[in-house]
Amino acid sequence: MNEQSLFILLLRMELVIPDARSLKEKRAPLKGLKERIRGRFNASIAEVGYQDKWQRALLAACMLGGDKRRLESEASRLCQLLEETPGIQVARIDRDWL
Repeated sequence: MNEQSLFILLLRMELVIPDARSLKEKRAPLKGLKERIRGRFNASIAEVGYQDKWQRALLAACMLGGDKRRLESEASRLCQLLEETPGIQVARIDRDWL
């Protein structure tokens, strides 16, 4: 019997959108960011907190695979994407292995 490993990584990303003056102005950059994360990293992502705050967002992304090192590398690339996204500041990123 051949056992395969499965690794699940949960990223919680607390973001600041300093230029947002309304929920509508907040949603536009978040929507684009979530689409890029889904496309580039094949990750599930959702806004899970601060939905009623104009300049704050809490996103959760889940990545899974059979190679833990590859997932760590992908997570680092995702964090780099966040840091490079104009109009968004990273306040905190938590990583949990499930």
